[in-house]
Amino acid sequence: MTANPPFVRISGLSKVFDGNEAHDAIHVIDNVSLDIDAGEFIVFLGPSGCGKTTLMRVVGGLELATSGTVDLVGARVTGPDRHKGMVFQAYTSFPWLTVYQNILFGTKYRNDISTVEKAEIAHHYLELVGLSEYANFYVNRISGGMRQRVAIARTLAAGPDILLMDEPFGALDAQTREFLQVKLLEISRLEKKAVIFVTHDVEEAVFLADRIVMFSARPAKIVEILSIKDTISGQRSLETKETEEFFRLRNHVRNVMLSETNVMGLIGAPIGSGA
Repeated sequence: MTANPPFVRISGLSKVFDGNEAHDAIHVIDNVSLDIDAGEFIVFLGPSGCGKTTLMRVVGGLELATSGTVDLVGARVTGPDRHKGMVFQAYTSFPWLTVYQNILFGTKYRNDISTVEKAEIAHHYLELVGLSEYANFYVNRISGGMRQRVAIARTLAAGPDILLMDEPFGALDAQTREFLQVKLLEISRLEKKAVIFVTHDVEEAVFLADRIVMFSARPAKIVEILSIKDTISGQRSLETKETEEFFRLRNHVRNVMLSETNVMGLIGAPIGSGA
């Protein structure tokens, strides 16, 4: 009997950005292979500029690999589509639409559901991200954290198989960031979606991840894959960050990442500082 393929399979993937007369070619990703299970929350962690965002974009079909492949549910990834939902650091809401209309827009290209079902889905995600009372507000009248919740809800309304998130909380204040980390874990638990989350913040990585994939300085190679769920079990809350297990994992990951930061000559720019 043939075993089912993994939900996501990245096989021998490398990426080189071509050079020109002014710049040499840049080797960004070097022979990365990784399997991701359905419903798994994976965090890509590495020094700034190491290539982790480029790898996520290749998984999303926004970049083409120089060599190697990505398969999603057994199908080769050759470009972007609604099955791969993207959430970026920059706010991507439409200012001329209300919060509800922004979320409803996520269903626009779904041909598998009726107009009535689209409205039901939009209301479902509006409630899931806690913005029902702001449904008729234009997005330029709500906070940055709320706008990111709108972006997450709109992406989920499109019905993706996997959620790809590129430092979505990086521009937010610390309190809002922690609130959205907890909200994202709640959404992930309820929706059972696979997530790839890119960050260079160690504490955020340990708090969110089932597994952390740690990358070297550019070109990105996997230096370690650490299972967090094997040590921190059960539902996480902000109190989780105060436990001995959390501190131990955070310190281990920080040490691995500091060694890679030192390789890049970035001593003095601590991991998680925004550098």
